[in-house]
Amino acid sequence: MQFKTIQGVEVPEIGLGTYTLIGKTGEQTIKAALNMGYRHIDTAQDYKNEREVGNAIRQSHVKREELFITTKVDWKNLEPDKVLKSTERSLQELDIPYVDLLLIHWPNPDVPVEKTMEAMLSLRDQGKVLNIGVSNFPMKLLKEVNEDLAAPIFCNQVEYHPLLGQFDLLDYAADQDILVTAYSPLGQGSILQEPLLIELGEKYGKTPAQIALRWLVEQEQVVVIPKASSKEHLEANIDIYDFVLEDDDFYAIDDLDKDKRVVNPDFAPEWDN
Repeated sequence: MQFKTIQGVEVPEIGLGTYTLIGKTGEQTIKAALNMGYRHIDTAQDYKNEREVGNAIRQSHVKREELFITTKVDWKNLEPDKVLKSTERSLQELDIPYVDLLLIHWPNPDVPVEKTMEAMLSLRDQGKVLNIGVSNFPMKLLKEVNEDLAAPIFCNQVEYHPLLGQFDLLDYAADQDILVTAYSPLGQGSILQEPLLIELGEKYGKTPAQIALRWLVEQEQVVVIPKASSKEHLEANIDIYDFVLEDDDFYAIDDLDKDKRVVNPDFAPEWDN
């Protein structure tokens, strides 16, 4: 497994997104990923599977210090007291003493973000959270938190794949040394029929999904958290280190239309693109 080093912290480039991985089946999938060598697991309060993640970690016997675990505070839990209580509950469910990264899952205009950040910083000071960040924050909100509040933002987790661009964010992240975690890096399957990715897959002997993941991790500051529920897909998603995209191929993916957002709930903020 390769790593990105952000603010002095090593983050495995490929993690497991656990959305919808619930119950015994989900638990076994997460455990299988850990046994395959995954060391980066992404969960959230809203996924209602932190207990499954914790059980899988315990059963895998992987040392806590070898893992990078992210969870996210639900947008309904952003009042300071709810941040503290819900994160304590997350740690209990995960059965670990700390998380490597705690994120605001979605911005909530009804709760001042500075109040949420104060609570998250309190958790960091207590050693229950090592790094703090945000998710689904457009540039305006990210700059407000990172610059106006001077909060030590480690990460912005966003939807990012070959058919949805995040180039302004990437430039800013490189300048500020902020991690960009790409969720839905396969566009929930929408990229699999993209002719260019099919063509490049044939050229490199890889699947369109592997081409997409390779394009993402070749970018500065970017890590990916594809979801997978089968052993075949778990293995395929980490089998992307035996080739490098030629420059022309990399930039051809850059040039694809970048307007296919697949995650856009009613409460989403106003996006940059």
